[in-house]
Amino acid sequence: MEHKNDIPQLNKTALIAVTMLSNFMNPLMGSAVNIALPKISAEFSMGAIALSWITMSYLLASAIFLVPFGKIADIYGRRKVFFLGNLFFMLSTFLCSISFNGMSLIVFRFLQGFAGAMMFSTSMALVISAFPLHERGKAIGLNVSAVYIGLSLAPLLGGLFTEYMGWRSLFYINASVSVLITAVIYFKIKYEWKEAEGEKFDFKGTILYMPSIAALMYGFSKLPQMYAIIITLMGLFGLIAFVLIEIKHPNPVLNIKLFIQNKVFASSNLSAFINYAATFAVGFILSLYLQYVKGMSPKEAGMLLITQPVLMALVAAIAGRLSDKIKPNWLASAGMAISVAGLFMLSLIGLETSQHYIIISLAVLGLGFGLFSSPNTNMVMSSVEKKFYGIASATLGTMRTTGMMFSMAIASLCVFWFVGKNTINATNINAFIQSTHLIFIIFTGLCTLGVFTSFVGKKELKNI
Repeated sequence: MEHKNDIPQLNKTALIAVTMLSNFMNPLMGSAVNIALPKISAEFSMGAIALSWITMSYLLASAIFLVPFGKIADIYGRRKVFFLGNLFFMLSTFLCSISFNGMSLIVFRFLQGFAGAMMFSTSMALVISAFPLHERGKAIGLNVSAVYIGLSLAPLLGGLFTEYMGWRSLFYINASVSVLITAVIYFKIKYEWKEAEGEKFDFKGTILYMPSIAALMYGFSKLPQMYAIIITLMGLFGLIAFVLIEIKHPNPVLNIKLFIQNKVFASSNLSAFINYAATFAVGFILSLYLQYVKGMSPKEAGMLLITQPVLMALVAAIAGRLSDKIKPNWLASAGMAISVAGLFMLSLIGLETSQHYIIISLAVLGLGFGLFSSPNTNMVMSSVEKKFYGIASATLGTMRTTGMMFSMAIASLCVFWFVGKNTINATNINAFIQSTHLIFIIFTGLCTLGVFTSFVGKKELKNI
């Protein structure tokens, strides 16, 4: 195979453009849909539980299919899977825009998550495949920044589009952008990467993996209900069985030996899980705090919370470039340590905490997350052979998704412990604040652990 620096038909500018645009639109879409939920509820007469499935169906589909599509991409071609993912995403997004009731929207959102898994499992693998070592960190940083910029603009753009053009406009616009992305991939990116070509796909492991990860994710989302605990345990036992089977399989859908034999890969993925588990629910908890304790409107709370993703976007791009020149483990561990400081600051909030204090705390947290994310992604992707790029990208995505769900589970359990099933009001505000203290202390402890996992095995990293 030609060296990737000498590929004549590879348009790296087009590649970085489509991966960045894809990584910008997907989180923008996801967060913007949350803004539109009240309008969707009004049109389709959907209750809170049904509304939650508009978001949950997408996340579940992504979690179920990420790993299988990562392996498929390594065998049959990363460009092909990325192209088909964007094509299916375009079609499913258009279907969402013409949904005729709540159930149809939930089904079409599941199809979106299926397509999204094809894109998420390959976008970072394509970037790593196309860019040489001295440009890799910069390319990763730009893509990670695109994600955070999408998250930053989502509340504003989602609100504007929903208010002036209706909630369906969110899907129309995203489908239109997907047409552009698909066209650029088809006409401008001709080269294909399939370093694992010829390997047989592991259907047995896949069939066990998908319902197990689905049960685990769904169970997490519904804790602390008893049925949710049972479903979570079923998913956990299923994944244990999956691991035992995959260790012995000659061509596993997920190479468990990467975690056993590759300390860099294992510790960096664990660090990613810890980071998302300790930070994802911050926005959820602070949104409740700002509205119920501080009396802010949703718009005011959203504008304050934008501080964190804006800092993350700015710092991630810089950290990506720095990871081409400085050992990325130093940057990732420093970022995790700064996140510890930000989370500890948030653990001290109370009835009289000022807005300035919240903003500074979020800025510190955004700085830490941004400094961690790009270098850690660089370490995960650079720690494996070319034939594992797709599965490495998919594994990292799975760590992110499960970390998010774990974070929400921690937050939900703590709030339930102090407030129960009651609506947050003046009579239980103090109990709610006590729950926020516990949540942020747990998150601080997790990130403290992450400072150390970010260093494990990094001396063995030879590709950076």
